[in-house]
Amino acid sequence: MPATPKLDLYKVHKAEYVTPKEPVLIQTKRAKYLVFTGRGAPAGEAFQKAVGALYNVAYTLKMAKKFAGKDYKVCNLEGLWWGAKEAENFALQPPDTWNWKLLIRVPDFIRAKDLKDTIAALKEKGKETADVKLETLAEGQCVQMLHVGPYGNECETISKMIAWAAEKGLSCHGLHHEIYLSDPRRVPPERLRTILRLPVA
Repeated sequence: MPATPKLDLYKVHKAEYVTPKEPVLIQTKRAKYLVFTGRGAPAGEAFQKAVGALYNVAYTLKMAKKFAGKDYKVCNLEGLWWGAKEAENFALQPPDTWNWKLLIRVPDFIRAKDLKDTIAALKEKGKETADVKLETLAEGQCVQMLHVGPYGNECETISKMIAWAAEKGLSCHGLHHEIYLSDPRRVPPERLRTILRLPVA
């Protein structure tokens, strides 16, 4: 019996993960994510705890579904970011004031019970799972652009996206969204590739 192809959500929804060097408009569909919400600088302990918890859940959940005959590729880490006011460029504010929601996209067939069973299994092994939830995100129309370089230099790219949207008669109405294409543990800062996304109306 032939093996079932592994589902790759980034390939299925490739129009949502374009990497243009200049701002473009894209249309996104409703998507389901594992999420962990927190506050503070990315280098802080809370942020690192969130990343570890998300990946613990994501890979344990994936393996359970693989054994059940529904294999899929674990998606990249993503993040929503905002400051004191959602509409402002959060990157201009002090990092310790940043709010964030870390995300890993999962297939639509993942249910609340799947997450509950996964968390129970991880807790039995003493693994970190605290506060990982399942949420649906519906961003709709967005401005998107690839940022190449250190995360700390994103401010210029974000400002360019906001200005481009304004020229088109659009305004930002949701949270700043980042999709991490590079592993900062293996890639030097100047070569980091990050998709930046801003919902607009």
